[in-house]
Amino acid sequence: MRRAKLVLLAFFFAPLLAAPRAWSAADAPSAPELQQRARARFGVLPAEAKSAANPITKEKVELGRALYFDKRLSSDGKVSCNSCHVLSSYGVDHEPASLGHAGPGVARNVPTVYNAALAMQFWDGRAASVEEVAAGSAVNPIAPGMFDPNQMVKVLRSIPGYAPLFAAAFRGEAQPVTAQNVGKAIGAFERRLMTPSRFDKFLEGETNALSPAEQAGLATFIDTGCPKCHTGATVGGKMLYKLGVVHPYPTNDTGRALVTGNAADRYFFKVSSLRNVKETAPYFHDGKVKTLEEAVRLMAHDQLGKELSDAEVAAIIAFLESLTAPLPTGFIQEPSLPPSPAPAPKRYACSARGNAAERRTQNRDGHPLRNLPGGSRPFLGPHPV
Repeated sequence: MRRAKLVLLAFFFAPLLAAPRAWSAADAPSAPELQQRARARFGVLPAEAKSAANPITKEKVELGRALYFDKRLSSDGKVSCNSCHVLSSYGVDHEPASLGHAGPGVARNVPTVYNAALAMQFWDGRAASVEEVAAGSAVNPIAPGMFDPNQMVKVLRSIPGYAPLFAAAFRGEAQPVTAQNVGKAIGAFERRLMTPSRFDKFLEGETNALSPAEQAGLATFIDTGCPKCHTGATVGGKMLYKLGVVHPYPTNDTGRALVTGNAADRYFFKVSSLRNVKETAPYFHDGKVKTLEEAVRLMAHDQLGKELSDAEVAAIIAFLESLTAPLPTGFIQEPSLPPSPAPAPKRYACSARGNAAERRTQNRDGHPLRNLPGGSRPFLGPHPV
């Protein structure tokens, strides 16, 4: 019995322990064989991320698109969802760590919103859905600067053009303009931010959808052991995993442990989706890795204990580039927003809850924020990182 167990363990871990190899276009597995191997590990992106709790309708999506771009939901009228999650830049701002409403304060790199509805939320997995993220982010004191959901609702109700949009999106509700429905509308919009690429066509049977070099890169990616974490239709984003399994990654951010308080969760972060990864630098939770080549080498070294050759890195990057999709330019166009009334309602000034320095030491409930080691502040309130 013990011998049988050892054989099974060896079979499972062999692909991870074996030295990787860089397949070339000439000696890579055949396309049908590679498709079969890939289908067992990945999946085709759907047209939308369906939700029984928040059924997607045209009216919700149209309202959500408007809210996503509307800067009036911030305390100074200068920040929207699109300020950090820039849809025309693959859903990111290309900054190591983004600035909030009042300047520095964001401790983590902002991830893309494309395909995010299919993945875990936040780097530490503390939200259950894009709706929860959207509703909470709108009243986060660091990003848009709104402390009170009632103030956000007051602003929206003061804009006459939003009333019919909310009524159409949430039929039958006596008062549809609520903070919860803001989250549902933005969530419905984000659930259609899907970016299928040539890789999906390859999985569906088009053997020529990937070039020979990209197919060789896919084989190298699989044989190196990357799909142990980067799996599913999003090629990652589905689990929390310890950063620095074999070799420690230098960071003061303890990840999931900041949420749970459990020492066993130290340095656990969401595994990033690799969809559009070529276009979403810099990388990792801290945004300190600037190039895709460095990211591939570090992951192999720190997570798998493998030193990749230049040929192996180049092969893997060739495959990763096939995960880049054209942006849905028509769908992400900024819409015409309902005009503000005259005069606009008085905004909720920061001084109502203390000055800017005090504001950055409190969460939206007025409780102190805990510092990360080194002085930077984590997002302990709702915000999409």
